[in-house]
Amino acid sequence: MGVINTTPDSFSDGGAYYRDARLDVDRALERARVLVADGARIIDIGGESTRPGAATVSEAEECDRVLPLVERICAELNVIVSVDTSSATLMSAAAGVGAGMINDVRALGREGALQAAVATGLPVCLMHMQGSPADMQQSPRYQDVLATVCHFLQQRISDCVAAGLERHRIVVDPGFGFGKTVQHNLQLLRGLPQLAELGLPILVGFSRKSMIGQLIGRAVDERLPASLALAVMASERGASIIRTHDVAATVDAVAMSVALAGVRTE
Repeated sequence: MGVINTTPDSFSDGGAYYRDARLDVDRALERARVLVADGARIIDIGGESTRPGAATVSEAEECDRVLPLVERICAELNVIVSVDTSSATLMSAAAGVGAGMINDVRALGREGALQAAVATGLPVCLMHMQGSPADMQQSPRYQDVLATVCHFLQQRISDCVAAGLERHRIVVDPGFGFGKTVQHNLQLLRGLPQLAELGLPILVGFSRKSMIGQLIGRAVDERLPASLALAVMASERGASIIRTHDVAATVDAVAMSVALAGVRTE
């Protein structure tokens, strides 16, 4: 899953597709072409930053940032477009212009989001987050982070299925970096096989995240090697979808892990 953030303030690529304070859809589309050529099967487009401390934006502004690019990519490229949003309005509108997936860091918790997602018929990724982007990294605490995340996702899956979302359309994301300390993130990574027991695809996102900087002191643009290592470890522990800014390198790294897992020993 390649990432394109159509925001001016996302932590890694915020503002990368803006010109004169306006989103340059052609530039973002060219980035999408590169991601597809590099091996992305899914492109995740977000119009509201979810970095720690980020403020919310209006639904109208989020739609203006996301929908033109979704429509262009769906019309011109052979790739699944995922919309990274918690907005019921954007979910419905994006499905109408060809989006193939919803990726919601709030697990369809906003008003109307669950009903809108069910109505689209699209697959949905449900993520765990303690708190909100505005406050999630202010001293997050758990008695048992893995048990808490598994319980939350199990309950949210049940609620969504009861509301009409078919179970086979659900993907889960433990939410690395969303209301977790570095140690919480490491415990979750070690415990991914337990999360895999839910029997649903697992999406993970480590790409360039602050946990890397905290562990090894690397700046955002120096975090590729560690991001690749985390992607490989997650894949080996049951992750099905790797969300990354660096598609080509991640495809190659995970391919080597998959090749080793498939080696016959007899």
